[in-house]
Amino acid sequence: MTMATLTLYPDDERLADGERLTFNLYLVSALVLFVLMMLLGVTLRMSQAQWIAVPPNWFYQLLSMHGAGMVGTMVMVTTATMWFFLRKYVRLHLWAFVANYALFLLGALCIVGAVFVGGYGALWTFLYPLPAKGMLWTPGASALFMVGYLLIGIGSLVFYFDAAAGIVAVHGNLARALGLQWLFGGSIDPDHPKAVVASASMIIANTLGILAGAVALVMSLVNIYFPEVALDALFTKTLIYWFGHMYINAAIYMGVIAIYELLPRYTRRPYPLSRPFLWGWAATTLLVIIVFPHHLLMDFAEPHWLLVVGQLASWGSGFPVFVVTMWGALGNVYRADMRWRMPSMLLVLSLFGWVAGGFGALLDSTIRVNLTMHNTQWVPGHFHFYLLLGVLAMALGFMYHVIGERTSATGRSDTGRTVLFVYIVGALVFLGAFLDAGRLSVPRRMATHLEPWLFTDRLGAIGGLLVLLAMLYFAARITAGLLQSGAPSGSGRVGAADVAR
Repeated sequence: MTMATLTLYPDDERLADGERLTFNLYLVSALVLFVLMMLLGVTLRMSQAQWIAVPPNWFYQLLSMHGAGMVGTMVMVTTATMWFFLRKYVRLHLWAFVANYALFLLGALCIVGAVFVGGYGALWTFLYPLPAKGMLWTPGASALFMVGYLLIGIGSLVFYFDAAAGIVAVHGNLARALGLQWLFGGSIDPDHPKAVVASASMIIANTLGILAGAVALVMSLVNIYFPEVALDALFTKTLIYWFGHMYINAAIYMGVIAIYELLPRYTRRPYPLSRPFLWGWAATTLLVIIVFPHHLLMDFAEPHWLLVVGQLASWGSGFPVFVVTMWGALGNVYRADMRWRMPSMLLVLSLFGWVAGGFGALLDSTIRVNLTMHNTQWVPGHFHFYLLLGVLAMALGFMYHVIGERTSATGRSDTGRTVLFVYIVGALVFLGAFLDAGRLSVPRRMATHLEPWLFTDRLGAIGGLLVLLAMLYFAARITAGLLQSGAPSGSGRVGAADVAR
C-alpha cells in the first residue's frame, strides 16, 4: 500500500454529477428510513412496556414493517458503501446502481402499502401458509408484500451482476478476485484491493441467497392465487431462512469494506493484504452460504444431516473474516498516530458491535442454548447488537467520512462526541434489556406483556429513545453535509469528517 492510498480523499473517489446525485439519494433515503424504522421500534417497546396502547393487530403490522424495513435499509446503505469503493477498481455502470435504487423504492412502497393499507402482519418471514390465511389481512396484501420483496431482490441482483461483470473484466473470474490463486503459495499482489475480495464474496453468497428467496416468494404467490397448488411448508421455510440469513449477513460484510478502505487513512498506516486475510474470506464465502440451518434447529422434521451442517458451520462461519478483520484492524490502530474523529470513532465502535453481537449469535446457534433461548428476547438482543453497534456504526462512519470532503467547516465542536456517547449508552441499555429479558425467558414477538416482564421492557424503551434522539442528530448532520457543494476532492485535507461535530 502506497502513501497515496492513505490520503483522506483521493482523486479516484471523486463523484461525477450523476453519480453524486444517485449516491446522495441512497444515503439520504437510508437516513430517513433509519429514523422511521427506529421510531417504529421504540413504539413497539413502549407498547410492551404498557406506556402506550398499540392494538395487537397494529403491533404485528408495525413489527412486520420494522423488521423488513430495517434490514432492507441496512443492505441499501452498505450496497452504496460497496459501490463507492468498488468503482475505483472495476468499471461499474451507473444505470445498474440507479436501477437498484428505483427497484428498492418500488419494493418499499409495496411493503408499506401491504402493511399500512392492507393490514399485513405476518412478519418479514412470510411463513407458509400464514400469509394466505391471515384473519386480519387479505391474500392480496400478502401478495403485495411479497412482490415488494421480489422487486428489492431483483434490484440487488441487477447491481450484483453488473459488479460481477466489472470484476471479471479485470480479474478474469470471481475466484481470482477472491485471491484463491494465492491461498497455497505464490507472491500476493500487494495492490489487490480488499474491497474486490469482499465484493466478490458477497456477489457469490448473496446471489444464491436472493435466488433461494425468490423461489420461495414465487411459490408462495402461486399458492395465494391458486390454493390448490399446495407447498411443502418445511421446504419453503428452509428457503426463506436461507434468504433471510444470507441477506442480513451481506449487509455486514459489504459494510466491512469501509473499515478496510478508511481505517488506514485515519491511522496513517498501511493495511496490507495477507494470506490469512484471503483464507478468511475464502472460508467465509463457503460457510456463510451453508450456515443458515441453525435457524431451523427446532424443526425436528428437518433432515438430520442439514442440522449438523448448520451447527458445525455456525461454530466456524463467523471466525475467519471476523478474526482476520479484527486482528488486522486492531493491529493497524495499535500505537498509531490516530486521527480520532467521528469516522474513525464510529469504525472502531463497529468492530466492538460486530464482535459482541457475533458472540451472542454464536451462543444462540448452539443447539443446547438454542433450545432454551431461541424463542426469547435474547434473539432480538443479539441481532440488534450487531446491527446498532456494528453495521449502523460502519455506515455512519462511512457517511461522516464522505461529508468531510464536502464541507469547509474547520471549527471544532464536542457536540458530535456527546451525541455519540448518548448513542452508545442508549444502545447498551436497549440491548442489555433485550439480553437480560432473554435470560429471564421473556418471550419474543408478543404484543401483550405480563407484569413481571415490564422492567426490562421499560428499560429497553428508555434506551431506544436515547438511540432515536442520537440518530435524529446524526441524520440531520449528515444530510446537511451531503447537500453541500463540497470542497475540491483529492487534497487529503482534514475536513468536517475530522471534526467531532
